[in-house]
Amino acid sequence: MIDLAGRHILIVGGSRGIGAASARRCAALGARVSLTYRAEAAKAEALAREIGGVALACDVADERQVDAATDGAVARCGELRGVVISAGIFEHRAIEAMTVDFWERTMATNLRGTMLAIRAARRHLGHGRGGSIVIYTSTAGQSGGGGGSAAYCVSKAGQIMLAKCMAHELAPLAVRVNCVAPAWTETDMAAASLEKLGREKVAASFPLGRIGQPGDVADATAFLLSDAASFITGTTVTVDGGIVMRG
Repeated sequence: MIDLAGRHILIVGGSRGIGAASARRCAALGARVSLTYRAEAAKAEALAREIGGVALACDVADERQVDAATDGAVARCGELRGVVISAGIFEHRAIEAMTVDFWERTMATNLRGTMLAIRAARRHLGHGRGGSIVIYTSTAGQSGGGGGSAAYCVSKAGQIMLAKCMAHELAPLAVRVNCVAPAWTETDMAAASLEKLGREKVAASFPLGRIGQPGDVADATAFLLSDAASFITGTTVTVDGGIVMRG
């Protein structure tokens, strides 16, 4: 049985969607949970009250805010044992309409934000008992995506390589670093795209016959945070209902 009792887990970008589902799952498994949010203060504070955790404002693209939020989480919830990096954006722009600002906005949140969160966590992880970092990437970072998603796909592929690099670098500290790669998942970030594509059509494309749910990803996350995954690092757990194997 997965047990996170007494562990402080920080969810970076935990106010909604998959991040919120993982915050709830970690708390249900006994963890002390802190979470960060960028804009939805009321939602984040309500979730923190629900699970007995704390919520801290943080734009993951801003290194000072990431450092301050991480330090604040440790000050309020104690020794850090796990970090889940969930903050991200998903926007479409075809290459002929690509602007530097659009490209850099995606990279700043999805890729630079991941690096900053790991760097901030590094100061607090590995002091005797090790720890675990879980990065939410995407199947789009493994296989690419449809027209207009280049910036998103590249940022997600970058997260996968960053996880491998950090798994090497942090292994001497007994800190494990892994990715979870969901396919289409029922979140507010994906809602508009799912409506445009048609939910029934998307569901039919999965061998298991349904669209992923945030709880599916939260389950994989809890496993990777736990001692049950103590010999797993530098890999990507794909939570996709089998869709990637269809090509």
